Amino acid sequence: MAEAYLVEAVRSPVGRRGGGLAAVHPADLGAAVLSALLERSGVDPALVEDVIMGCVDTIGPQAGDIARTSWLAAGLPEEVPGVTVDRQCGSSQQAVHFAAQAVMSGTADLVVAGGVQNMSAIPISSAMTVAQPMGFPDPFSGSTGWTARYGDQEVDQIRSAEMIAEHWGISRDAMEEFAVTSHERALTARAEGRFDREIVPVAGLRQDEGPREPNWAKIRSLPPVREGGTVTAAVSSQISDGAAALLVASAEAVRRFGLTPRARVHHLSARGADPVWMLTAPIPATAHALARAEMSIDDIDLVEINEAFASVVQAWLVESKADPAKVNVNGGAIALGHPLGATGARLMTTLLHELERTGGRYGMQVMCEGGGQANVTILERLG
Repeated sequence: MAEAYLVEAVRSPVGRRGGGLAAVHPADLGAAVLSALLERSGVDPALVEDVIMGCVDTIGPQAGDIARTSWLAAGLPEEVPGVTVDRQCGSSQQAVHFAAQAVMSGTADLVVAGGVQNMSAIPISSAMTVAQPMGFPDPFSGSTGWTARYGDQEVDQIRSAEMIAEHWGISRDAMEEFAVTSHERALTARAEGRFDREIVPVAGLRQDEGPREPNWAKIRSLPPVREGGTVTAAVSSQISDGAAALLVASAEAVRRFGLTPRARVHHLSARGADPVWMLTAPIPATAHALARAEMSIDDIDLVEINEAFASVVQAWLVESKADPAKVNVNGGAIALGHPLGATGARLMTTLLHELERTGGRYGMQVMCEGGGQANVTILERLG
């Protein structure tokens, strides 16, 4: 099978809710990273065969195929099409998978993949809110098949995070310590300029707004999100705005256009698990990916796993037996933020740059996703 290579990867800073990117139209936010991606790669935009971008809650300014409108808003060629993907939090990681699969199948040579999300403008679950007046309070109401299989039990990410914490015996103190470490790592990375090469300034914002000095008194004073629970805002990913984009190329495109591949897509896969538990899928998905790739977790030099909630990553660490020192070394979504549809591409961009900074060979990215799903990508750094 043909190989798929990552040639370039960029991202915007991640803005806090109501912060520096809040007033930026999603199409313009996407356009900023697309323009920078093509400029940095030196590739003629007319040679791109498709633009695949992830986005969740595609209503309002995020509707109308945001991949296409972002490309056009950037002033790029009209003949290049675009398509928007929704695999919940893993949307833009899946966009990269689709791009790589197109290249590996031989049906395309140059594909742009990425994601965009403005959660300040379009709050989480906005699409569901729009549907409520029509008599659909959640995605499952009225489905006899769903009810027959899973009953009327609540399907909610906070409930899932609580269930995981209880099942794996993860205390509130342990989750808070994990969250503090995420902020400390992100602050160090930002101060040392580790993100500088991957970030494209947007609307005057030049660095991630999320990381902050931990305040233990405030952290311990926060009430649980659910009454009687242990999950608080401090141990949860931040609501954020952002975008990211990567250029995926075939060996033929690399040769023909004189490109320098920075990484090879060594493995890609996606797996599902119980949709009520929702956030546990990274555990079986990681095991599946390593088995398919004929690797062990010890072969992986760096891991980026999305910090939807501290308990999700902590349970994964227990089951995968990964070295915590290799995982989210520059902090995760608890500190840096989680702009839903853009996070997958943001994580991959950071993973690629960190492999290059540290000289690591293999990097793994894994994300929990709505519906009880998880994507896994293993990259091999080149050069």
